[in-house]
Amino acid sequence: MRASKEPTGPAAGRRISRSAAGLATLAGLTGVAWGARNIPAALGGRLAGPRADRAARSPQYRDGTFHNRAGTRTMVAAADRNLLRELIFGRQKRRPTEPVPLVRPAVETGIDSARELNVVWYGHASTLVEIEGRRVLLDPVWSDRCSPAAAVGPRRLHEPPVRLDELPRIDAILISHDHYDHLDMATVRELTLRQAAPFLVPLGVGAHLDRWGVPADRIIELDWSQTHRVADLEITCTAAQHFSGRGLRRNGTLWSSWVVAGGQRKVYYTGDSGYFGGYAEIGAEHGPFDVTLMQIGAYDRSWPSIHMFPEEAVTAHLDLRGGLFVPVHWATFNLALHDWSEPVDRLWAEAKARDVRLAVPRPGERVVVDDPPPVDGWWQGVA
Repeated sequence: MRASKEPTGPAAGRRISRSAAGLATLAGLTGVAWGARNIPAALGGRLAGPRADRAARSPQYRDGTFHNRAGTRTMVAAADRNLLRELIFGRQKRRPTEPVPLVRPAVETGIDSARELNVVWYGHASTLVEIEGRRVLLDPVWSDRCSPAAAVGPRRLHEPPVRLDELPRIDAILISHDHYDHLDMATVRELTLRQAAPFLVPLGVGAHLDRWGVPADRIIELDWSQTHRVADLEITCTAAQHFSGRGLRRNGTLWSSWVVAGGQRKVYYTGDSGYFGGYAEIGAEHGPFDVTLMQIGAYDRSWPSIHMFPEEAVTAHLDLRGGLFVPVHWATFNLALHDWSEPVDRLWAEAKARDVRLAVPRPGERVVVDDPPPVDGWWQGVA
């Protein structure tokens, strides 16, 4: 019996090429599907049942969504610019030209726990507050991208200076709002397994944590001006001027800033916020603060009501009756159109002009609030 003759020549080549292209397309679609498999879960949960009933009783909630105290717009149209064109073709230096220097914080020894107050900034808004022998973790995001998908979205400009399994024992984890650069599903899941600390979140954000497997007894949801006591600390959910949303729905959960108060020391964290009169109110009620952790990056004149410019952050710090100013929300994710180093350059100039004590740590560097390192302009060498 004669074996069948395999086709040869150009026709065979085209057939093989089409087959290879088909396999490549199939592999690509499979990869996309695999990468997108976690998107529905990453979008989080929705208000329902008792959680929805509680939200409806909040002074911040009406007509099915949460609201700022003053009317705000998340975007302001500008006739003189095209944001998409500027995003693609703009000449801003939105990434550092050299690797961002990282520091591994050393273990502290011989400290007076009654007076202890240190800050370890891990990048963007993720920060550890060491206060009177307790540890509070703010807005932890350890994933490579701040996005519901693993393959798309803003990617980290530097690695986390420590791994999640290298963190010390945490007493409380605070979340300011549910945007992806502040609330990350993979990080929450790993912290749920590795730590025993409760998650303190604004109203409604607990629905996301529920979906991701955080036990109900570890979810503490607070409205503005409500306080919860954790490990000898009084932690208060305070106002902010921002918005929320993980999918197409906006403002289905609340956003906040936070006050962390021990017996002798006090810390304030802005979360994300535009400048507003609430800072003076918070300063009068809860201040003065030994240190403020202030959002300085991802601003633009097209969204002036929801993110502060660096100069506004200095004004807010003074409103709050702050002591040491430590900037956060910059350096790690490319989320706006300004130069990578512009926020901290502007901040440094304004702090000097207004005689504000400032510390600008490298990611992972511990700042001892009573003896902060001098500002040395380290970012200018990598900008």
